[in-house]
This record gives sequence, structure tokens and C-alpha cells, in this order.
Amino acid sequence: MKMQMNRFKSMVSFVLIGVLPVALYAQQPKISNFRPYDKTGINQFETLKSDTVPFTGLTIRWGAGFTQQYQNLKHENPSALNNTGTGANRLYPVAPGFMTAQANLYMDAQLADGIKLNVTSYLSSRHHNEYWVKGGYIQFDKLPFKGKTWDDIMKVVTLKVGHFEVNYGDQHFRRSDGGQTLYNPFMDNHIIDQFATEIGGEVYVQKGGFTGMVGITNGMIKGHVDSVIATAADANTNRNPSLYFKGSYDTKLDKNVRLRFSVSHYTNSSQAGSGLTLYGGDRTGSNYQNVMEKGVPGSLPASTGIAFSGRLNPGFSKKLSATMFNAFFKAYGLEIFGTYETAKGRTKAETESRKANQFVIEGVYRFGKDENLFVGAKYNTVKARLAGYTADIKVNRTAFAAGWFLTKNVLMKAEIVTQKYLDFPTTDFRSSGKFNGYVIEAIVGF
Repeated sequence: MKMQMNRFKSMVSFVLIGVLPVALYAQQPKISNFRPYDKTGINQFETLKSDTVPFTGLTIRWGAGFTQQYQNLKHENPSALNNTGTGANRLYPVAPGFMTAQANLYMDAQLADGIKLNVTSYLSSRHHNEYWVKGGYIQFDKLPFKGKTWDDIMKVVTLKVGHFEVNYGDQHFRRSDGGQTLYNPFMDNHIIDQFATEIGGEVYVQKGGFTGMVGITNGMIKGHVDSVIATAADANTNRNPSLYFKGSYDTKLDKNVRLRFSVSHYTNSSQAGSGLTLYGGDRTGSNYQNVMEKGVPGSLPASTGIAFSGRLNPGFSKKLSATMFNAFFKAYGLEIFGTYETAKGRTKAETESRKANQFVIEGVYRFGKDENLFVGAKYNTVKARLAGYTADIKVNRTAFAAGWFLTKNVLMKAEIVTQKYLDFPTTDFRSSGKFNGYVIEAIVGF
């Protein structure tokens, strides 16, 4: 009898786990100026002033993103010195297998007419498998002040304040972010991943398809009040804020053709605290696990890079000036998204700035009923001078992907990828490095 009762409880739990998310999603309240976490949120960038929902009282919406991944990648570094046995440059052995599932939790609240709050949490991720709060912010599309002047201003102005995802470039609107990988037709983000959550504020002005934005943040992934120690190379201990600007034009040439251009610039003249994090602000990790990481049998890869396999951080932690150009074109089912970025900066141990350039082109074709199927190709190349190097290195990635939206909340996608490391010195474990293979993901977003 006890065994039958336990089986009954298990069956009830299984049914509830399967049914409750669907029931909750069907009853989700509407939030103004909201980007959906399902298929309908794809190719959305800044929220629009026209996206309004009548305010009927305090409203809270819960959402989530879940990703389970299977990886079959192999890697090599044939020209690196000491790359066999227990040598210092031996690559960590990898084999086909599943990654730990990743999960995000979203809370969006309508606090007042035109005022909303967002808090995003990482329930599980590759970098941190424990609970982390990504950040939170409050957004004002209206102000609780009476008067025609305020109303006229807020018809075109949006204010955003908090600890939020910095709006530098358009790529961060398409990237994979922990358990939320539904927006990205490919597995991982750019080789140089432009993403950070920083404390500050942004002001937007939108009119007739044009958007202008100016932002100021602390330049770091979290707050710091600790003092700073000068180095022999750099006695400047100032902790300056980061300033960034963005301009974009987004228009529909007809109901099936859309065109968008944007340019962004991010700068910080001196961040002497824990360092600038624009290229190292991801607290979830990449979606290529343990490839091109050092390690010997029986030991884990080096902790300095294990969470971000396949990416390259140029290390501009003390000083940074970066500019990104983006272009997006959609005609019927065809999408083309391009990125060109140039950046220069240095660490506090250096006296001269270094440069890094990145170019990315993505082509995606969506077809079938409601564009529920897609195929895509991506080429990403980076040329950079790393700290302590006397010549530039290159990293190239080619990826081919395909996906199927079973529903607007459920996606299956797969990718075949090849990434090559060029012009690294033989003393570097990445010398003539390469990884290739395939990755499969199952995703839920609501």
C-alpha cells in the first residue's frame, strides 16, 4: 500500500511539473515595454515607446529559460610545446556528453503606469551552478508628475536605472545568456563576447525609427568601495565611470522587409579597481565546454578560463575605448546580421595600449509554418594583440546551425562548428589550436 501511494504521489508530481508551467504561461499578465522570452522576442532590440499596456494595478509576471545541451567536440594543438603527457600545454581530455542544464528565472513587475521593474536570476549555469542574481533595473516610460510638459517629454524619452545589461552594440540582444539561449540561432556568442552587467543609468530618446542613447556606469560587474594600489607601470589609481553612446535607425521598407543600423561607443579612461568587465562580464559561461583548455588526466582545466571555452578576452581591464557597428536586414524569411568592432586598451601593468578587431556575419533563413524552422551560417574572425605578445594573433570560427520550434516556447537546435587559433607562439597552449564537432541544445523559454 505504501509503495502504491508513493507511486501515486510521483505520478501526481510528474503531471503537475508538466502541466503547471503551461497553465501559468496561459495566465501570464501583460507588462508594458516588455520583450517576450519566447520565439516572439527574437529580433527585438530596445523596447519601443508604442508598446504600452493599460495600468490596472501592481502586476507581476514570472518567466524562465531552460537549456539542456549535448556536446561532441574534439580539439588539438599540434605545434604547442610540451603538449603531451603531463606537459604544461597538454589540452584537457574531452569526450562526448551532456552539460549540466542551465536555468534562468525572470520577474517583471508593472509598478505604475509606464513604470516597470525587472529582476533576472541565474538558477544554474556553467560558471556558477548555484543561484546568482544577474541584475535588476527600473524603467520609466512615464513619470508620476502631472503636467503637459512631462507628458510631452516622456512620449519620446525612456529612463533606465539599476544594475543591468549594458546596451553596447546590438549583439547582446541576440546572444545566449545562461539558460536563455532561445534568441540565438547558434550555440555560443562572438569570440570576443561584449557583455556586462554594470551599475548606472541610461537615457533614451526615440522618434520616427531613430533611437539615441547615452549611458553612464561604474564600469565593473559589481560595486566596489575598496582602495586601489598603484603599480610601477601605472600610478593612476582613479576609478572613473564608463561612458557610452548609441545611435540606431530601425525601419520597415514594407511589411516583409526590415532594415536596422546602429553604432555604439564605450569608453573608460581609468578603472583601477577590480578592472573593466565589458569583455569579461559573463557570469554564466560559454556553450562550448572545456575545449582548448589546459589540463592533464585526473585534473581539471585551469580555473582562469574554464567557464569561457572558445572565447577570447583581450584583457582591457584598466583602460578601454571600443566602437561597434551593427547592421540587421530581414526580408521575408531571410535574416542577415553583421558586426564590426574595433577596440583598444590595456591592463594596469602595461604602459601602451593594444588593439583588437572583430568581424562577424550571420545569415539565417526561417521557413515553414510561422517560420518555425531555420538554418543558418556564421563566420567570426578576431585579430588582436594580447598582453605580453609582440605580434597579433587570430581566431576564426565557422558555424552551421539548424533549429525547429516545436512551439513558440520549445526549441531544438544543432550546430556544426570549427574554430582555429592562428599565429600563436609555440609557447602558448593555443598554438595551431583547433576544435570542431557538433553541439545540440533543447530549450524552453516563457
